[in-house]
Amino acid sequence: MTLAVEAIAPGAGTARLAYASQWRLLWLRFKRHRLAVIGLALTFLVYFIALFAEIIAPADPERANARFVYHPPQALHFIDTSADGGWSFRPFVYAYSMKRDPATLKQVFVPDANGRKTYLRFFGPGDGYQLWGLFPMNIHLLAAEKPGEPFYLFGSDRLGRDMLSRVVYGARTTMSIGLVGVVISVVLGIFLGGISGYYGGKIDWVIQRLVEYILSLPTIPIWLALAAALPKGWSPILQYFTITAIISLVGWTELARVVRGRFLAMRAEPFVTAARLDGCREGRIIFRHMLPSLASHIIAAVSLAVPTMILAETALSFLGLGLQPPAISWGVLLKEAQNIRSIAAAPWVFIPGIAVILMVLSLNFVGDGLRDAADPYSQ
Repeated sequence: MTLAVEAIAPGAGTARLAYASQWRLLWLRFKRHRLAVIGLALTFLVYFIALFAEIIAPADPERANARFVYHPPQALHFIDTSADGGWSFRPFVYAYSMKRDPATLKQVFVPDANGRKTYLRFFGPGDGYQLWGLFPMNIHLLAAEKPGEPFYLFGSDRLGRDMLSRVVYGARTTMSIGLVGVVISVVLGIFLGGISGYYGGKIDWVIQRLVEYILSLPTIPIWLALAAALPKGWSPILQYFTITAIISLVGWTELARVVRGRFLAMRAEPFVTAARLDGCREGRIIFRHMLPSLASHIIAAVSLAVPTMILAETALSFLGLGLQPPAISWGVLLKEAQNIRSIAAAPWVFIPGIAVILMVLSLNFVGDGLRDAADPYSQ
């Protein structure tokens, strides 16, 4: 027992851990995977940002300004110095001035020759919004001290819209599609896979033929075909739910096969036979006795399915077959970076792509950590 406890949490008190719950032991093992802990922290941070996108975004994501098209990112400074050598904590960014290239007449932005500063304040008033569509507010995490004075921490796009605000709002759409899509896929996979493995016979044959048929179809062309069939006049909300359903209906098959195989192996186990002889109903046997034994498989499947859903939505929207403007998602924003000319002129338009990469890596690390922590046979 001492060796087992030390394997879970080296150096921890054996007396305390001997009576720890299963979830406590799982958390202690998960903490040993440092990349998984970092990934979990980043995932929670992004979901927090998505939840309070209206407050965290410094501006209205749809507000365009033709005077600041492709405005470069401005570095945020916190310590303001004065001419006499004094300093104070006062967030600001250096302002840019617009000029014309004498050779190409192209609009370019250069740092202001006088070193002009745009001072900012935390939780200041700015563009009005409806928090979660319910509460009218105008408070932003960062706002200009002079109302209406523009600043662009992530730069601006081809219409002069603030990229930081659009990335923040895009996180809400992209991350929620991944979460909702996985929930639907997990429910379908566990339900159909569990029925197939527990009952067998004709039910198993029908479900497995359906699974094999879906798996035989090329995933990306199916997504493209179903997404292309959506009417162009649908509202962004209806597009959102339809794209989520399309991604989910194709993604449940792998989990269903895993659950089915495990149920086939477990239905003859002594603990299942004992529960059946004890008079337990089939629902209790499945959900109370058999499904907990699949915790490591389900956790691994869920954590690895979320990045798959995110990539699917990003790919469809990038190709113009997923969500469409005025909806905002990371895939929609990446349409700005479809050619080398756009990236060369304004490399910051690829920031949504960096966000996708970071979230996919973080969720994969979390999946690896959860899988190892939930596996009773891992060391």
